[in-house]
Amino acid sequence: MKVHIKIFLLLFSFNVFIVNAQEVLPFPLTPTASQAGRTIDESVYKNRIVQSHLAKDAPNILIILIDDAGPGLPDTYGGEVHTPNLTKIANNGVSYNRFHSTAMCSPTRSSLLTGRNHTRIGNGQITELANDWDGFSGVIPKTSATVAEVLKQYGYSTSAFGKWHNTPGAQTSQAGPFDYWPTGYGFEYFYGFLSGETSQYEPTLVKNTTFVKTPKTAEEGYSLSDDLADNAIEWIQNHQAIHPEKPFLMYWAPGAAHGPHQVPKQWIDKYKGKFDDGWDKYRERVFEKQKKLGYIPANTKLTPRPSNLAAWNDIPESEKPFQRKLMEVFAGFAEQADYDAGRVIDELEKMGIRENTLVFYIWGDNGSSAEGINGSISELLTQNQIPSRIEDHIKTANELGGLDVLGTPKADNMYHAGWAWAGSTPFKGTKLLGAYFGGTRQPLAVSWPKKIKTDKTPHAQFHHVNDVVPTIYEVVGIKAPSVVNGFTQDPFDGISMVYSFNDGKVKDQKHTQFFDIMGSRAIYHDGWMASTFGPRTPWLTITPGLAAWTPDKDKWELYNLDEDFSQATDLASKNPEKLNALKELFLIESAKNNNLPIGGGLYLALHPEALPINPATEFNYTGTMTRLPEVVAPKIATIANTITIDADVPKDANGVLLALGGYSGGLSIYIKDGILYYEFNMMEIKRTIISGKTKIQEGKNKIVIDLTTIKHKDYAHLNSADVKITVNGKEYASGNVPILVNLGFTVYECLDIGTDLGSPVSEAYFDKAPFAFNGKISGVNIKYKKK
Repeated sequence: MKVHIKIFLLLFSFNVFIVNAQEVLPFPLTPTASQAGRTIDESVYKNRIVQSHLAKDAPNILIILIDDAGPGLPDTYGGEVHTPNLTKIANNGVSYNRFHSTAMCSPTRSSLLTGRNHTRIGNGQITELANDWDGFSGVIPKTSATVAEVLKQYGYSTSAFGKWHNTPGAQTSQAGPFDYWPTGYGFEYFYGFLSGETSQYEPTLVKNTTFVKTPKTAEEGYSLSDDLADNAIEWIQNHQAIHPEKPFLMYWAPGAAHGPHQVPKQWIDKYKGKFDDGWDKYRERVFEKQKKLGYIPANTKLTPRPSNLAAWNDIPESEKPFQRKLMEVFAGFAEQADYDAGRVIDELEKMGIRENTLVFYIWGDNGSSAEGINGSISELLTQNQIPSRIEDHIKTANELGGLDVLGTPKADNMYHAGWAWAGSTPFKGTKLLGAYFGGTRQPLAVSWPKKIKTDKTPHAQFHHVNDVVPTIYEVVGIKAPSVVNGFTQDPFDGISMVYSFNDGKVKDQKHTQFFDIMGSRAIYHDGWMASTFGPRTPWLTITPGLAAWTPDKDKWELYNLDEDFSQATDLASKNPEKLNALKELFLIESAKNNNLPIGGGLYLALHPEALPINPATEFNYTGTMTRLPEVVAPKIATIANTITIDADVPKDANGVLLALGGYSGGLSIYIKDGILYYEFNMMEIKRTIISGKTKIQEGKNKIVIDLTTIKHKDYAHLNSADVKITVNGKEYASGNVPILVNLGFTVYECLDIGTDLGSPVSEAYFDKAPFAFNGKISGVNIKYKKK
């Protein structure tokens, strides 16, 4: 027996040695070249030949995608946000001034990563508002494999950092399923957040498929963009130490400059006083700089401000300091993102691998966002369609310490839509408008020192985010696979851009591209574009007539883009034949790409009763349950419900029993110095606090919070609520919540039991967060009331 054990250990050690020596072997292993006999002496050993499917000099690939950033912002191309690292890539490669997105987050990201049109792959809407139409399901099908999945199988290492926003909201909890998380789409490593936005100081962070805490607090200097760069740099260092022979793909997509606009003070201070004359003057300055740099043609026209968007001169003097500060915060936030992108690029240089790294630096997954409407200290007010006044926001800021609170953990601020329009210079649209280039035209810089010659004259070929993947495949030297993991693949909609890398004047090879975001739509074909604004106005909280909209009544416009760079001159009345032909082509492209019904992405906006929620009507949690994303948590601030908490309360009771949301908006039930409090934080501008007059008795207690909804007396689309609290069957406190949320407090915060992790809901324990309960919670039951 001892002899057998020794032989086993010897063979085990030998096998470990062989595996370590051959750790780069692909799996499953290629057939052995050895011939096995009864014994080693009777066998012939020979290392198997590992066949590479990549060229020896296959480049590393880095895709940098900035969020919610328009073409009139970076100083690389004439704007006034300092972007030295975008400039660095542009000056060591080429820039494209006719490169396009879809005008919205999830749709652009899905198209970028697959090479297909957004609705072909179910992403005609953001994942939180996905529906059951094929083009708007919010799920990238496995029949359209991502570039990460394909390159991984060819021998690349793959990683993603930052914002994902391509997983259905209902599948973003700890329970998964994980098929549609980044690791399920071919990224071997992921560090970032799954939703459309997150706090820059207290993000809901995921590493691979596990929720993790930030490495330090905001007070200790934490900032998400910095963290994403730190993590990406560490990944590069580890990769080069362990697998220097393998090329890698990195997708680095920070949350900046999407709302909430949060950034450390030193970045904000750099822009003090730079925007004092407002957004109209900003556009005029940037337009002249863009022409002077040659980024836009000399004959380009500056499009006028929309009639329903406020002029800077319309803003009362008392409100202008607030509006200026919001833009200063945004500019600092955007510059920080460029700085951290530069740190990742610098690491490639330190490692000596920058020469053979192909970098795509895309300034925006869509244009600048007008979703801040009139400027906000808490941006989700707009999404919940809750009316507010600028004076309410300024008053709240002043109560929290003045305008310097903007950009800090205590504000989820978002700038005025006028600044978004200015950031779209010279175009007339913003994010969410597929009709106009302000929503869809994104600056792109491409650099590959080994193969691309520097050319500072912008390349004017018409391209789209769906062209990036075909470009990568041509660069790497592979054909798009017809089958991936057993799934027959959908055709590409994008084309390779390689033909234009070293020839800025070569004729376009992309002939047709359609655009459609919630009915704002356009079709490009061989230099012409037909567009229609659509039913929603991004800079209005509620668009008049939305419920009665039909695409058949939309007015279409026509532009000759070869002569009209900014879509300034509508030729529809002069060339109706061309317009009709393009409108027909739009319908053909829509049918091919699952973009029917027209406006399908609006369904949940028009039918909020169909919003996807957890189908359960009763929920039971232990006292240790934390970090349940709000999107899958019970709707305790929206639907009539009863919360029952069984708690063992100590003598000196303190701490949170239950919290949903964060400081920018949330609901918290907590005990402070023995007194029970119910706080409804309505997006910071109105806090309703209901509390008892006596301490909760020591020992076991049954706490019941009953919320009854009431139709709001002034707003038909909103509810208020009566709240009644009983303890051990006796009434303890009661009160009224003036306005409930109808969508949610946040898109990134969570439900916690027994603590308040992330951003704390209440000012009462802000400095004591997470303010964990010092007693014991044996269970929490949440039950919706019958309608």
